[in-house]
Amino acid sequence: MQEEAFVIRNMARWRRIEMQVASATFASCDEMVEIYTEISSDLAYAQTHFPRSAAWQFLNNLTLELHGVMYRKRHPRWHRLLTYWTHDVPLAVYDGRRELRLSLIVFAVGLLFGMLSALGGEQYMRILLGNAYMDQTLENIASGQPMAIYDGGPATTMFLQITINNVWVAFLCFAMGIFTSFATGYLILHNAMIVGAFLTFFAQRGLLFTALPTIMLHGTLELSAIIIAGGAGMALGNGWLFPGTYTRIESFLRGARRAVQIVVSTVPIFIVAGFIEGFFTRYTEVGNMPRVFVILLSLAFIIFYYVLLPINRHRQCHQR
Repeated sequence: MQEEAFVIRNMARWRRIEMQVASATFASCDEMVEIYTEISSDLAYAQTHFPRSAAWQFLNNLTLELHGVMYRKRHPRWHRLLTYWTHDVPLAVYDGRRELRLSLIVFAVGLLFGMLSALGGEQYMRILLGNAYMDQTLENIASGQPMAIYDGGPATTMFLQITINNVWVAFLCFAMGIFTSFATGYLILHNAMIVGAFLTFFAQRGLLFTALPTIMLHGTLELSAIIIAGGAGMALGNGWLFPGTYTRIESFLRGARRAVQIVVSTVPIFIVAGFIEGFFTRYTEVGNMPRVFVILLSLAFIIFYYVLLPINRHRQCHQR
């Protein structure tokens, strides 16, 4: 059977199932299991005869969503919060892995542009970082305390200000996806350029290994969360920019649901990053070993939760 005939023959049934999955309305658990068996069979057929086709992608997404509904139905209500963070979010991350990779690439390009801009002279640094920030940092370097910028006030106040600001930046990266993923890409690029210019500024003065552990103490989580929020924004934008086999509205709503799950997962990360920056980064006299330990621990968490766990959850879905 050709793919077109396969789709025409089954699309009405698939759309009916898709509506049931979206509203989680099933007559019984037996009906849900029966439908899951049907869709899995269709997915296996598509995988065998039309691998990586539009039909395969549609069925793969539908199977994952149906499995998520089945998984939630098997647990009491109080357990759903846990499964949201350990099951639903990782699956959303896996589904948005292409956008997350693209966000990481855009951030890396922005870092490079920021470094090149800093090499072009101090005037470019002032455009990126602002005159007040530059003047204050130059004063701190002259006084022998290059990282004193992180000791700018009461710890609790700094923690709240930093967290609110970072969550706002993440929200902008996400919300700009409504105006296409290109708008989100621009925000990621701009933020990455600031980081690249900042690091180059210290490297030019022989202070890179003083600045890097201090910045990345909180920056490992903070910058990772910005990249992830950017990926969510791109998923939102791509939802209506590239609808595929769906109508543009359907594709946008699917992309939005996935993107919201991803961006919500960054809020606790921003809170922890703000706490570290407000209460611990200020102690610049602490040696690098404790800082490196926290940096590696933060990086391990990001890799586990946003790379390894999504892959594992995806494999589990297809083994059931």
